[in-house]
Amino acid sequence: MAAPPAAVDFTSLAGPFRRRLPWPSPASLGTCVQLLPAVLFLGFFFMLPAATLFAYSFLTQSAQGNVGLPLTTAHYQHFFGTALYSRVLLTTLRISLTTTLAAALLAYPVALVMVRTGAMTARIITMIVIAPLIVSVVVRTYGWEVILGNGPSGVLNWLLLETGVIRHPVRLLYTEAAVVIGSLHVFFPFMVLPLASALGKIDPSLDDAATTLGAGSGRRFCRITFPLSLPGLAVGGCLVFSLTAGSFVTPAILGGSGAQMLGMLVDQQILTVYDWPFGATVATVLVVIVLAINLASMRLFDRRRRNAR
Repeated sequence: MAAPPAAVDFTSLAGPFRRRLPWPSPASLGTCVQLLPAVLFLGFFFMLPAATLFAYSFLTQSAQGNVGLPLTTAHYQHFFGTALYSRVLLTTLRISLTTTLAAALLAYPVALVMVRTGAMTARIITMIVIAPLIVSVVVRTYGWEVILGNGPSGVLNWLLLETGVIRHPVRLLYTEAAVVIGSLHVFFPFMVLPLASALGKIDPSLDDAATTLGAGSGRRFCRITFPLSLPGLAVGGCLVFSLTAGSFVTPAILGGSGAQMLGMLVDQQILTVYDWPFGATVATVLVVIVLAINLASMRLFDRRRRNAR
């Protein structure tokens, strides 16, 4: 009689395919514990409201004002299918991009002076740059309303009329230019400070070597200063664009109905019209645009940095 077959040890056959899961080290556990309060804070005060806002944009509001089922995409179709809202979206993007570009052009000279001068001069310029942050944004915006007044009572119009530059008052207030000027004053420090930090990390010997080799100031800036300062420019640009696109006080006071932005539209839909789903839709579109611009800029910067290596 034949002997029964021996039992096969399948665990030994699976030995080469087994993977040991590494246990987290004490250092990584400590890092996770340190990050936990920040993660919980962001999750509760940012992710949860954002998720609730996103969910509201798909709900239906009854004639009695109750928000609930059924789910619908009609709010997004209404937003992108209405010329008025598309125009507000384009105005928001145009003002945000213009403010970011103007802030970058004006911030480079200021940041270069902060980095390449003495310590006392750098402190004075830093105090001048951050001084507007001490004053409330409402006070600063009302100050620009007085300066940019459309009639002869406006400070800038009065000055131009008295000096004979113009014969009739020009329309400055309630325009996109007024919103750009006010936003630039409010958010300019957020461009200067990251840019100055990036410029301060550039080795001065690189500029000296380029000068010795005969490179002019423009060529040195384009070939050395600008490429090496891109991290600060990317951070400052993302901050200025995001804050400008989501601002409410400055466009409401300086722009009025002539330069309406998405932040004002959200306020109108929720607090005036009481249309919470459509207001949530506008807010969701604003958040998605800001996140997309930030992610795209970070991706371009990472790709450029990898190519440089």
